Order: sequence, then C-alpha cells, then structure tokens
Amino acid sequence: MYWTLELASYLEDAPWPATKDELIDFAMRSGAPMEVIENLQELEDDSEPFESIEDIWPDYPTKDDFFFNEDEY
Repeated sequence: MYWTLELASYLEDAPWPATKDELIDFAMRSGAPMEVIENLQELEDDSEPFESIEDIWPDYPTKDDFFFNEDEY
C-alpha cells in the first residue's frame, strides 16, 4: 500500500468518520483511480470508523506543513 498526495486527495471529501467499506464505496462512486480502492482494500478491517485521512495515512500533510503566509495572498 502506498499513498501520494494525488491519491489521498480523492478522499478529502469523504464522509468522515467512515468505515473501510464506506470509504471503498465512496471511492468507487466518486471515480477514484483503482490504486485508491486497492489501498483501501488493504486496510485492516476492525469495524472501527476512521476519523480522517490521517488515520489511514499518518504522514498526510496538513495546512501546518506548508510554509506560506495566507495573509499575503
């Protein structure tokens, strides 16, 4: 399983919190690439909902990871 910013971006609008099956269903309905669906299928299924993309990909960059001043734009 591997994640990239592009692949993870397909889950930004997912209905969080969501279970593994709900995320797979969302990815299929939203037209996400097969790599996203394959990555989701490889997740452990403990029936606990995922709260956000960070639960799936802990290294997912957040706004705090980017070094720019939003007030300047």
